[in-house]
Amino acid sequence: MATATAQVRADAAKVRAAEVSPMRRWAPLIGVGLIVLYCLAPFYWMVVSAFRRPADQFSNALIPRPFSLQNFKDVFSANNGFQRGLLNSLIVAGSVTILTLVIGMIAAYTLARLDFRGKNLVLAIIITTSMFPGISLVVPLLKLFINIHWINTYQAMIVPSLSFALPLAVWNLTAFFRQMPQELEQAAMVDGCTPAQAFRKVILPLAAPGVFTTAIITFIAAWNEFLIALSMTNKKSIQTANVIISQFTGTTGRDQPFGSQMAAGVVVTIPLVIAVLLFQRRIVAGLTAGGVK
Repeated sequence: MATATAQVRADAAKVRAAEVSPMRRWAPLIGVGLIVLYCLAPFYWMVVSAFRRPADQFSNALIPRPFSLQNFKDVFSANNGFQRGLLNSLIVAGSVTILTLVIGMIAAYTLARLDFRGKNLVLAIIITTSMFPGISLVVPLLKLFINIHWINTYQAMIVPSLSFALPLAVWNLTAFFRQMPQELEQAAMVDGCTPAQAFRKVILPLAAPGVFTTAIITFIAAWNEFLIALSMTNKKSIQTANVIISQFTGTTGRDQPFGSQMAAGVVVTIPLVIAVLLFQRRIVAGLTAGGVK
């Protein structure tokens, strides 16, 4: 009897699968394809423009003909400070990411494990601070940094970017730490570990997906930051790559450096693409684990 019932259910499932219209079957794939096309089209056009000759930089052809590397040569050979800008971007983004992870993990672990009055209010205040538009903070920050002589320094770019990155990092990591059973630390402490050792040897390895996700999101945000870097620096040797690109003039005597700017944009985007491709599994695992809880 059970076998007959199972067979009937299997036949019914096959009938329902056969009755699914082709449109319903292909609609999700079509939607995903349109989203991917919408997201990648600007980057594709940037790459195509970068590989055009300077004389053809305003062409509308989908494929650059003839193929040229002149724009990339202009980016790295001209005296425009782009290579120094890449180093500055790496210093700022790397410092912001490291500081965000260190401070964010301590704050998130405290909020996830300790019970005290007003904890939810503290979390609400933390996430609320990330909602202030950056443009509204530029003028007071600029006045403050002028008074303390921070203009044209790395800390003038690192500290504001850190304040923007920390709220989201604390929120994400708190949700991630909350899902981990507290018995794990208790068992480690029974075996002789201190609370700090239990966190470092037990919790931190298990939290790797959430930490990697937070690190990548923070690094991308700090690497792409433009407004603060533009406002706090006017010395080319300290400016980040994004600011250098906005002021890019290409080869001496060239009035329209559109192709060179596109080539510089491709160079700036490559590290982010590589980072996401290398850590895509950890990013997905971290986002889903934190989001489900």
